[in-house]
Parts: sequence; C-alpha cells; structure tokens
Amino acid sequence: MRTFRNPVLPGCHPDPSICRVGADFYLVTSSFAYYPGLPLFHSRDLVRWRRLTHVLNRPGQLPLQGLDVSDGVWAPTIRHHDGTFYVVSTVAVNRQGSITFVVTATDPAGPWSDPVPLEAEGIDPSLFFDDDGRCWFTACRDAAPGGRGPGELWMRELDLERLKLVGPTHVLWHGAVRGAWVEAPRLYKRDGVYHLLAAEGGTERNHSVTAARAATVTGPYVTDPRSPLLTHRHRGPAEPVHNVGHADLVDTPDGETWAVTLAVRPIDGTHTLGREVFLVPVTWTEHGPVFAPETGGVRLTERLPRLAAPFVEEAARGRTNFDGAVPGLEWSSLRGPVTHLIRPAADGRGLEIDAAPEPLTTTGVPAFIARRQQHVRCHATTSLTFPAAHPAEEAGLAVFQNQAHHATLALTVDEEGHPQVALTIREVGTTTRLATTPLPPGKTHLSVESDESRYLFRARPAGTADWTEVGTVERSFFSTERAGGFVGVHLGLYATANGRPSTARATVRRFDYEPGLGE
Repeated sequence: MRTFRNPVLPGCHPDPSICRVGADFYLVTSSFAYYPGLPLFHSRDLVRWRRLTHVLNRPGQLPLQGLDVSDGVWAPTIRHHDGTFYVVSTVAVNRQGSITFVVTATDPAGPWSDPVPLEAEGIDPSLFFDDDGRCWFTACRDAAPGGRGPGELWMRELDLERLKLVGPTHVLWHGAVRGAWVEAPRLYKRDGVYHLLAAEGGTERNHSVTAARAATVTGPYVTDPRSPLLTHRHRGPAEPVHNVGHADLVDTPDGETWAVTLAVRPIDGTHTLGREVFLVPVTWTEHGPVFAPETGGVRLTERLPRLAAPFVEEAARGRTNFDGAVPGLEWSSLRGPVTHLIRPAADGRGLEIDAAPEPLTTTGVPAFIARRQQHVRCHATTSLTFPAAHPAEEAGLAVFQNQAHHATLALTVDEEGHPQVALTIREVGTTTRLATTPLPPGKTHLSVESDESRYLFRARPAGTADWTEVGTVERSFFSTERAGGFVGVHLGLYATANGRPSTARATVRRFDYEPGLGE
C-alpha cells in the first residue's frame, strides 16, 4: 500500500478549510495576529501542498494592532462558485468574534478583494452553495435565551451581488454533546440530504467532529446518533495524535472523499508546534460520512489518495539568504507589515533590521519576522552583525510562542559596553536573563536546536570553529499547555531597543532551518 506521512501541513496551521476546482485543491488556515493573514495553499494530490499566497496581504485591511497573538484572524472557510473564490473569516478580540468578513477573488493567487464586513455575530463562519445557486452563511454564537446550551449554529442567506446577509436567521443546531460548545459548522449535500458537520468539546483534548442532518437546508437538523464521528478524546496519553477536530470535506475528481482536520502531536502531555493539518479518508453510507473507516482514528502514516502519484517526501528545510529581496511567503510578522523596519541590506546581501523601540513583549508591531517551527527536532542558525551601543539594544534569534512567553538569544552589550550574547526568557510579565557570554565585536553565528526535551542555544563568533553553549530551556516552556493560546512556536529574527530611541541596526546574512534526524 502506498502511504504518506501526516500531518500534510506540519507546524502551526490551525482550522483548515478546503475546496476543489477541477483538478486543483485550495486550502486556507487561521493566521491569528500574524501578518500577512490567511495563508492559502495549492495541491494536486491533497498531500503535497505549495504555499500560493496570503488572502490578506495589504496594509490596513484588518485591525490587528493591540491584539494578543492568539486573537486576530480565526477559522476561515474557502469555497468556489461560478468562477469566484470566497473566503469568510472573523477577527477575534479578547477571544470573542468582533468582525466577520468576506473576501473574493477570481484567481486564488490574487489579488483578493478588501474585506467586506458582514452583519454576523459569533465565530467560525462558513458558506454553502446549494443546487439552486443560493448561498447560505453559517456560523456559531452564544445560544439564544432558553437554556438549550452554551453554543448554537445559525444561518442566513448571503446575497452574492451585494455581499450582504439577507432574510431571516435560522437556528440550526445546538450540538450533539450536552453542555459542550459547538462551532466550526460546515454544510454538505449528499443524495438530497443536508449534512452539517461541527466541532465540539473545545480545541483541546475533548475536541471532536460531530454531525446532524436535515431534509431541507434550513432544517430542522437532527443529531447524527453516531456522534462524535471522529475524536481522540478517548485515547490514552501514549497516542501520538490528540485534539482532533474542525474538519472540512472535499471530493476528488475520481470520487474519493477526504477530510482535512486539525490535530496536535504532544510529547509527555505538551505540544509546541501548534495545531497542524492532517488528512483523513472518508467514506459515505446511508447514515452519512464515516471518518477513517479502516481505523476510526487519525494516523501518522495513511494510505495515499488514489489520485496521488508515488513520490519521496521531503521535509521543509533550507537556507534563506534574503539576497536583495523581502522574505518569502513562509515568513510572517506580527500584526502588520514591517517593511519600514526590515529591508534588504544596502549591499544586496541579507537583511537590515532596525532596533525599533517596540519590544517583543507588547501587542504592537515589533521589528520581527519568523517562520513556523515544523519539526520537534530541528536546528535553526543565523549569521548577523549588530553594533549595540546600550544594554537595551539587542538583536538575534527568537523562539516565540506569544508576546508574554518566548526566549531570545541576542547580541547586545553589558553595562560597560562590552559585546555579549544573552539568553533571556519572558513569561507572564517576568524577564529572566538565563546566561550571558562575552563576544568579540563583529559577525556572529547564533543557533537554536530543539528536540523532545529541550531547546539548546549556542553562539560562535565568525572565523572560529567551535560553538559555545549559552544555555538551554526545557521544551515544555514553549508549549501551548504552559503558555496558553492557540498558536505554535515560530522561530525568527528580531531587533529592539526596548522602548528607547535608537539608530542601531542589525545586518542578517542568512537563516537556516533544518529538520533533525528522523523528521
């Protein structure tokens, strides 16, 4: 049997949604407070995905400044109808839906329209195009008065000409699990029956896929008694995949059905990579969809879709030289563009990063770019020069979970102005300098290496052969279970003057990311 390895999108890619147009598949995921927003991927076989663009990639499209990293752009849905692609999503503030919007494009590579706000409360919006061409908008919100549960799924029609919700509101369903929050509605029609998928139990260990069905699109919907249709909540701690839920279905041209779903890969009860995209086979019976019919669960090794040709999997790796160009699509900043702070170096070799006053600990836009950590065992290295003049000025590598929870390995100076490299952790308002090592001035190589137990930080002045171990931080420090929120670790580059005006500037020559052995 030909197989592939799950997840198909490793690293922090939560809340996947998928659609197909002919032989092409398109997938979007949440981006939270990272910018650009809503990464969009393309595939021909459901397994190998290429980052195509970001749906939100222009300054000022959405207000993200001031938001926690785990707020921002949540849970999109992508659909295609009559030559137009639609993405609906929500901006969350303080973990609640604030602005729900729709964007459109005739080419998935863009340009995408500016967001059009919709009169919709709640989160996790979705679209369903019925056979008659009408478009139905669904979302989840706090339940209406009456004590029927903490959450409900609701529906209104979307006028495609005006991009406006019209007509009455229909309450569809309150979920299958009494007392559990129901979210992530997705509608499908099969043999004249409307199937409503949802996620229940929260996005942690009790996460699950549940379902209801109806004879008409507006209901009434009756709970599928088989619910949950997919979950790992009953699996023990040795299970390599947990938190399974938030599914979306797609049919292949040859008639197979597959689901994309989020899940995590914990180690000793904690995970650092965030919620990743897993691919799960689905079959249909008279009772509705059957997820993972062979095993009943999400596997790390799964059979290939029939349309997938044999291939050799390649891990995400390689060198980013930044030569005369802005970082590629795999790189993100926080809450907005940073082109005024980070630019190609004057000599065309690398990047220059201004030591801006904004530190990583605030909810502003720091001088910071990062890429997702995609492997538990990995090695990231950079080479930079930073002539700091004050101890508040620093630049280097960041292992970033959120603004209140991260570590930095930075070039700076001590109180006497002597160059040094410093390892610092920040956790819930507390800053701890773990270690410092004196350095000669000039170009320095910085490194972080992670495995199942720790992150190891090292430094090496240019022109020397031996690395100096600066310090270590336990892996669980960077886990979602300890840091909170909904995101995974990002590895990046930054510079800051920590609230002071500064003319200092770091020059970064390269950034290497390599998966470890066995990844």
